[in-house]
Formats: sequence, structure tokens, C-alpha cells
Amino acid sequence: MPTFTFAGAHTALVTPFRNGCLDEAALTALIENQIRAGVSGLVPAGTTGESPTLSHEEHRRVIEVTIQSAAKRSLVIAGTGSNATSEAVELTKEAEKLGADAALLVAPYYNKPSPEGLYRHFRNVAEAVSIPIILYNIPSRCGIEIPISITTRLANDCPNIVAIKEAGGSVDRVNQLRAALSKKFEILSGDDSLTLPFMAAGAVGVISVASNIIPAQVQEMVQCFLHGNQRHAQSIHQRYYPLFRDLFLEPNPVPIKAALAISGLCQEDVRLPLCEMSESNRKTLVDTLSNCMSS
Repeated sequence: MPTFTFAGAHTALVTPFRNGCLDEAALTALIENQIRAGVSGLVPAGTTGESPTLSHEEHRRVIEVTIQSAAKRSLVIAGTGSNATSEAVELTKEAEKLGADAALLVAPYYNKPSPEGLYRHFRNVAEAVSIPIILYNIPSRCGIEIPISITTRLANDCPNIVAIKEAGGSVDRVNQLRAALSKKFEILSGDDSLTLPFMAAGAVGVISVASNIIPAQVQEMVQCFLHGNQRHAQSIHQRYYPLFRDLFLEPNPVPIKAALAISGLCQEDVRLPLCEMSESNRKTLVDTLSNCMSS
């Protein structure tokens, strides 16, 4: 099997809150749980970590606690994206200074730059640091897609832009990316329910929401596929697909925080404008979680 830097399951960590404040003890406990389960990497301060509602100091602290707690036992891929290039540069430089192994940069949201603007945005960040950069394509949240032509250009022009987290929901786009990019450029699924289809098209792993609650199972699924045991990987996918689905009954990370709270791993607190799940959706999630864990 070829060796890839980011092959495996990487957990898009929630940011635990208690009474509106960052709960560092719960975050550290979550990280220890992830490390014991053998995940390949941790991704603090991303979408699942509620980065839009973190202050700059909280953003920095979440990344710092993750790096210190992981203590080189897994990769730490810091979420450092912004729709302001200068802010993305500063966040990424700070993550590098703190010791992050890589940075995950979402496409600039709301201001909808042109393809050339996208290229210059990511190139400016990449040129400011030496750590690897993973692009993050999620058009449903950003309002724009990172074109394949721009991804290829960035991969060719910026030696430290080495991977993309693909959350556009299209296996065909993964096929197109794989055909357009060199074999050493890595693709990661950004959607648990599409991890295996994406890997069949050339992805090497996932940045996972579900692995907050089932880290060992998601890692096992990915590793089985990478090592040629597709049948067992498929059986894991089928067992946990209802959970993959129902973790998006409401906007992420509301359901995954509810699942973690049900399991006693952190408080359910989210920050406005996010709010708690509806009772009907919560009941569905509780039933799904119970069924997946007992089957």
C-alpha cells in the first residue's frame, strides 16, 4: 500500500462548552478518548468545533489544548480558514507556531471571490507558512466551490498545499480531482456517509464528525478499506450508516453534541445562533444511537 501523510480517520473535534465558556477539561477528555481509539488525526476549530462563534483567543486556545493533549500521539490539523485572507494568514501562522502538523483552510464564505481571488487567497496563506495545507471544499456552507482547475494550479504552484477535504457530496468530482491531480496529492472525505464511495474513487480517508462518538469504528472502517478488506469496511459502513445520516438531522454540530451528551462525554451546549435539537429529532437520534451501539 502506498504511504500517504493523511491516510486514515481524522476527527473534526467538537468544542465543549459549559455555561457558555470553553470546557477545557471536557476537551482534554475527548482528546484522550480519541487517542485511545487510535484515530490518525484531530481537527480542532473547524466547522464541527463551532469556529464561527469562537473568539480569537478561544480559537487559539482550542488548538493549543489539542496540540498539548495529543502530545504527538496523533496528527493535529488546525482549522484556520477565514473569509478574510489576512485573518486566515494570521490564524495559520499562529497554528504553526503552536506546533500544529497541518492546517485546514475552508473556502472563503459569504464574499464569494472569483476563481482568481480563491487562488490568491490560498496561495497567500500557503506562502506565509511551511506546514502542509489542506484545502476544504464545502459549497453548501460557503456558497462557492473550489474549482478543480484552481485546486490543480495551487497544487502545482504551492508545494505545501498537499490535500483537499471534499465535502461537495459528489463522487464524480472526486473522480475528476483524482484524474487532474498527481498521485501524491491526497483527497479526504468530508462526509461520513460518503467515505467509502469517495475512497473507491481515490480518497485516502475522512475528516469525520461521527468519529467524535465512534472513533475506533470509523478508523477501523477506513483502515480496512486501505488494506484491501473492503467487505469488512462495507459491513461497518452499513452498521453505522443510520448514525452517519442522523448526525445531520439538524445543523452540525448540534446532533453530534447531543450524542456526546447522551454518552456522558460533554455538555450539549452550543452557541447561538445554533440551539438544542427539537424533541422529535432528539428521539430519532437517541433511538439510532442505541440501535447502532447494540447491533
